[in-house]
This record gives sequence, C-alpha cells and structure tokens, in this order.
Amino acid sequence: MKTTKKYGRATDRALGMWVKLARAHDTMSTLADRNIATFGLTTPQFGVLECLGHLGEMTIGELGRKMLVSGGNMTVVVDNLVKLGLAERFGISDDRRKIMVRLNGKGEKLFQEIFIKHAEFITDLASVLTCREQEELARLLKKLGTSLELRR
Repeated sequence: MKTTKKYGRATDRALGMWVKLARAHDTMSTLADRNIATFGLTTPQFGVLECLGHLGEMTIGELGRKMLVSGGNMTVVVDNLVKLGLAERFGISDDRRKIMVRLNGKGEKLFQEIFIKHAEFITDLASVLTCREQEELARLLKKLGTSLELRR
C-alpha cells in the first residue's frame, strides 16, 4: 500500500527510489557501524585507520577530503587515535606548518587484523545480491553520485 499521493509517474518513481536508497543506506550503515564497534573503534576512527592503512601517510587536510569531513573533526579523530597509540603525527622539515599522520606499528598491526574481518562482513551483507547485481548497483550508484556532484 502506498502512503504518498500520486505526483506523477516520474516523481513517484524518483521518490520511491530515494526512499529505498535511504533505507538501504541507513540499514547497511547501522550494521557496518555495529561491526566496527566490535573492534573498539568509532566509525570515523576506523575510517582513518582504513585510509592510512591503504593509502599511507597524509596530512589531516588530505584525510578530511578523503573522508568528506572538516579538518576540525579530523583533528579530533586523529588526536584520539594518537591517544590510543595507533597513529602518530610528524612534521616535514621543509614546511613546519604541514603535519603528517601515519599509522605506527600498533596501528598497522590492528589494521591488518581487523580490516579483512570488516571486509568479509560487508561481503556477507552484500551477498543477498548476485555478483552481477552488485556490479550493476555499483555502476548505477557511481553514475548517480557523479552526476549529482556536478550540481553542487
């Protein structure tokens, strides 16, 4: 049973797609966040660990751009990873204003231990779709995201 008025075929279709996308995102995000919490990390902390683990050292600004968050928020996340003994800051000799961040030995070890577990969890969540369906959904979401990015 539909709970909305009819706004026309194109609008009803777009609204239905948006609601389904939002609900799927919310559910998958909630499940992924719960999985991340089992590692004793917040989702932003896990995101930084993953980013540094895959891409290597970078500035806090670069981390923020990769993770789509502000530099101030990223500074707090990095501060907490440093306090947990998982990451370290260091300067560059030719530009003392530029502070880099990298995983230390403990952070790298944790990344190696937990990322594959999280990846396997996400693989299990996605397994309701066939390989072809996952590829098609990824293609469609990229198309949607890329085209919407142009409207910003």
